[in-house]
Amino acid sequence: MTRSRRRTLAEIAWLVPCAALLLTDCSALGDAEPDRPQDSRQYIAPLEAEFSPLPGAPPTYRWVGVLDGAAYRIEVPQSGWNGSLVMWTHGYLGNVPNLRVQDPLMRQHLIERGYAWAASSYSKNGYDVRAGIEDTNQLALAFAALARARQVNLAAPKQYLIAGISMGGHIAAAAVERETLADEHHKVRYAGALPMCGVLGDTQLQNYFAAYHLAAMQLAGTPAQAFPLQDWTALKSTIQASLWKDFPARTTEQGERLKGLAMNLSGGARPFFAEGYADPSLQKSLWSVGARDGTFDGVLNGSAVDTRRIVYRFGEEPGPLSTEERAFNASIVRAVPKPDANRRRRDGLRWVPEVQGDFRVPVLTLHTLGDIYVPIVMEQIYRARAREHRRDRLLVQRVIRDVEHCAFTEAEADEAFDDLTAWVAGGPRPQGDDVLAPAMLAAPTAGCRFTRNRSSPYDYTDPRQRAQMQSHYPPC
Repeated sequence: MTRSRRRTLAEIAWLVPCAALLLTDCSALGDAEPDRPQDSRQYIAPLEAEFSPLPGAPPTYRWVGVLDGAAYRIEVPQSGWNGSLVMWTHGYLGNVPNLRVQDPLMRQHLIERGYAWAASSYSKNGYDVRAGIEDTNQLALAFAALARARQVNLAAPKQYLIAGISMGGHIAAAAVERETLADEHHKVRYAGALPMCGVLGDTQLQNYFAAYHLAAMQLAGTPAQAFPLQDWTALKSTIQASLWKDFPARTTEQGERLKGLAMNLSGGARPFFAEGYADPSLQKSLWSVGARDGTFDGVLNGSAVDTRRIVYRFGEEPGPLSTEERAFNASIVRAVPKPDANRRRRDGLRWVPEVQGDFRVPVLTLHTLGDIYVPIVMEQIYRARAREHRRDRLLVQRVIRDVEHCAFTEAEADEAFDDLTAWVAGGPRPQGDDVLAPAMLAAPTAGCRFTRNRSSPYDYTDPRQRAQMQSHYPPC
């Protein structure tokens, strides 16, 4: 292992949870699992009409319905079904009462190649990955029975695959973990997984959110007294005014320090980080989570956020901290988790199932370089965890040249799916990117190998912005 690789692993070590916190003795809690706010929330599954066929696609059966409180969509080629079922898992929709089903990004590609697909709304909204896994698996297991109920005689699938985006990427990755397979109620053995823009560090994403907002308060001269941030909403506009001359485009001197901290917290130097950091929609998403209390909005009963091991750095250079950085790290408030907040349950999966990197099937991931909301550090955590479990040969990761969260073209998703399924079928291990190699990520051509069907390195509509991007990052 090279010196730069050792440094990279050390710098993200704070993001990998320690076993002591996760193996807390829970015998004192009694026989019954405690209730949590998420348990009492009521959600509404849509009773939708049959969804429309894709123009020009082969004829399909298309079914909708509700299964144990979760709405679903299923699509199966009318002829030539290859016996494989792809389960699609959607991203975070907020805590709104209405559930919603989403079609897979690769829908036409799947149909044309003989795959059936199914997608669940899940029975709960919010960041309820446990519900997402169980409801997705229940739908997968009910596939043949639901077909027979429509007078279509289909056998049970010969193979199950799972793919999803954002929170759905968390679900897809967690669905193939050894702990999940042991603890879930509806057991499905997926042959492979395709998490895209996934929360592959599970609760560690909340650590990133908290670290960023604690740092913003500190640099703005309004340091937090504790976590959760009780006064976040009232202070947010004041903090932004201190750190930006024009939010989010032009930073002040202190704002530049926050930008440097954010780069390091989110995965290190890389193309498109600066553009993502100045992107209004990404910043809006990032600042919208500052008031969270670490419970995933009531999915947990206590905070799982832990920033105690985070080392804040203002610049790119490794090595000893500067005097200013040492003072900053010594003075900033640290978030301390409740030790048993996300422990292993006795009634099924953890409330926020973990992505431990302990899987036995091929996994291929995609992530955009400039995303600062679910940043590429999630991929770095996942790689480090898979390496700890000696499963990294089963993991291929690809970086894509874009800024937005989950901004993949159909061509990128289709190619990833084809490469994954060929691998699952016994073909060669696909090519990928080394997300733990700082030089690879920082290169102007990072992401060129797997970015497809884009008119420019980043599709700015303003020609001046496009020209500026092309001067920074050579077209692939």
